[in-house]
Amino acid sequence: MDTKFRRKFNKPKYQELDTGKSTSKLRSLSNNAQLYLIMLPVLIHIFIFCYIPMYGLVIAFQDYYPGKPFIAFDGSVKWVGLKHFTEFIQGPYFKRLMVNTFRLSFFYFAFGFFIPILFALLINELRDGFFKKFVQTASYLPYFISTVVVAGMVLSFINVDGMVNTIIQAFGREPIPLNTDPNYYPAIYTITNIWRTFGWNSILYLSAMASVDPSLYEAARVDGANRFEQMIHITIPSIQSTIFVLLIFAIGGLLSANTEFILLTYNPAVYETADVIGTYVYRDGLLGGNFSSGTAVSIITSTINFALLYIANTISRKYSDYALW
Repeated sequence: MDTKFRRKFNKPKYQELDTGKSTSKLRSLSNNAQLYLIMLPVLIHIFIFCYIPMYGLVIAFQDYYPGKPFIAFDGSVKWVGLKHFTEFIQGPYFKRLMVNTFRLSFFYFAFGFFIPILFALLINELRDGFFKKFVQTASYLPYFISTVVVAGMVLSFINVDGMVNTIIQAFGREPIPLNTDPNYYPAIYTITNIWRTFGWNSILYLSAMASVDPSLYEAARVDGANRFEQMIHITIPSIQSTIFVLLIFAIGGLLSANTEFILLTYNPAVYETADVIGTYVYRDGLLGGNFSSGTAVSIITSTINFALLYIANTISRKYSDYALW
């Protein structure tokens, strides 16, 4: 009797719950239809230009030449397996490229990641509206300057007769060949990229700070907390989620040096510290016509970046409440 009772009354109840969930999902889709339509062009763009070209990754396992098909069953495609991967890893430039890429990216990460946070905290403490807007605008402007223009400026500044050496000579020192000395290139790269991006990168932190409840600051002032203590105990904890997410992305991009800037500023004299994976792919893959080799190197780079991203996300999820997934 009990079994029949449960079958009779519980089954329709479960069906009603399932129907309710389906109705709720449909209602959510209809209510957010405009948001999904706004996202649609971006998703189509990503699919066309990011996912469809991944079909070409198969040439990393071939001896590909322009004009040949990617996949054919008539014997015209020569499959070589992991040949290009092993040649790069065992090649004479592998160690230099990996070290240089990690060094430049790590220097930019070590200094460039925290400067925007500090800058945003200082900007948030300003009370003069006009001066605050002026400083923000001035810090954003370098980000919108063309990389070609920035590279030209840097090269003109670090030449033997450039502005930097003019200042050095004013203090009675001999001019330094900054553009041909490999020891100075990491500093030039790091300083220039931080100058270009710190203002723009601070926007997300300023947006997160703007959403902090003002009543928290009022309560802290009532308790006698000064502005520095309010920053430490209210502002920074309130933007922790933003910091952790951007930190995960930064760690996942440690093998993604600013190749465009390096290509415009380096020369054979500074290859020892300036030659990175991206510049090697450009020289060997594009200029040298070794498309299969360049694709294999790009796959290695992307795989390492994804591994770093996964590790950073796992550690962040384990020791904090913030993660990408």
